[in-house]
Amino acid sequence: MSQSQQPPWGPPPPPSGNTPYGPPAPPDRRPKWARKRIVIPAAVVLFFVGVGIGAADDPAATQRTAAAKAAPSATVTATATVTATPAPSVTETVTASPEPAPTVTKTRTVRVTVPPAAGDDGSSGGSGSGGGGSSTSYANCTAVRADGAAPIHAGEPGYGRHLDRDGDGVACE
Repeated sequence: MSQSQQPPWGPPPPPSGNTPYGPPAPPDRRPKWARKRIVIPAAVVLFFVGVGIGAADDPAATQRTAAAKAAPSATVTATATVTATPAPSVTETVTASPEPAPTVTKTRTVRVTVPPAAGDDGSSGGSGSGGGGSSTSYANCTAVRADGAAPIHAGEPGYGRHLDRDGDGVACE
C-alpha cells in the first residue's frame, strides 16, 4: 500500500490529549451556553406544569365551582337541647382499721440447782454461816434478773465472782 491511499474506513483518528508533536485538539463545536438554552426553558415549563397540577387539586375552588352549578336550596336546622339536673351524689366514707397483730410470748423455764454448802448438813443450827438457813447461788446474770435480785453486792446472798465482770463488788449491774 502506498501512503497516498487512505483505508476504506476513513482517516486514522487523531492522537488523544495534547502532544507537543501533533496538532492541538479541535475546540468543542457547541458553546457552553447552548446547553443553557435547552435546560432553563425546560425547567420553566416543568415549573408551570407543576403549578397547574397543584391548582387543579384545590378543594376550595372545587367547592366554589360545585356551589355555583347547584340550585339554591333552603336548609332548616332544628337543635333541641335538654339539660338534666344531676341528682345529688351521696358520698360514703369508710374507715378501715387494721387488725392488731397477735402477740407472741415465749416462756422459758430455768432451773437452778444449788449444791449444799460445805459443812451444811441440813440442820437448822448452822455452823458459821450467818445467812439464815438458805444459800443462794446463780449460774449467770440472766438468772439473777429473772429472780429480781439484780444488782447483787459483795456479801449479799447469791453474790459470786463469776457474776462480777469488772471486780468492783457489784454483780449483774
